Amino acid sequence: MLNSDAIIIGVDPGLAITGYGVIRHLTIIEYGVIRTPSRQPISDRLVQLYQQINQLLDRYQPTVAGCERLFFAKNVKTASDVGQARGVLLLALAQHHIHLVECTPAEVKQAVTGYGSASKQQMQHMIQTIFHLDHLPKPDDAADALAIALTSASVRHYRQL
Repeated sequence: MLNSDAIIIGVDPGLAITGYGVIRHLTIIEYGVIRTPSRQPISDRLVQLYQQINQLLDRYQPTVAGCERLFFAKNVKTASDVGQARGVLLLALAQHHIHLVECTPAEVKQAVTGYGSASKQQMQHMIQTIFHLDHLPKPDDAADALAIALTSASVRHYRQL
């Protein structure tokens, strides 16, 4: 069974913006985004992403991580960039020996709102309600990462049962 004191990090991968959310129970420890400048070469951006995610992993020492699975995108360049960023994130998680739970966007939406096709705004409102926030979590990438962390906690618990 999932340790109730487990720290869980959720990541919403992207090359320009990667959202992250760190939770324990139904309490947010930290959330935000990692941004990489588009004017830099992709290799430098991936190194920056790798270094910043490692700083978060070292600081919070999560035992579980949730990461969104890639889905087929119409824009091949975007899918390629996200795939590369996701690979860097998964490498960092593996190097820290963090248990990975992967969820599709529809699974996250279903778990958080009860509707697998929920809008970004519906997701933000539910995250605000679940975590008792005074305001909508922004940007969207950070709210998505919190939703991924929350879903990962319940998916892992369910799978262990």
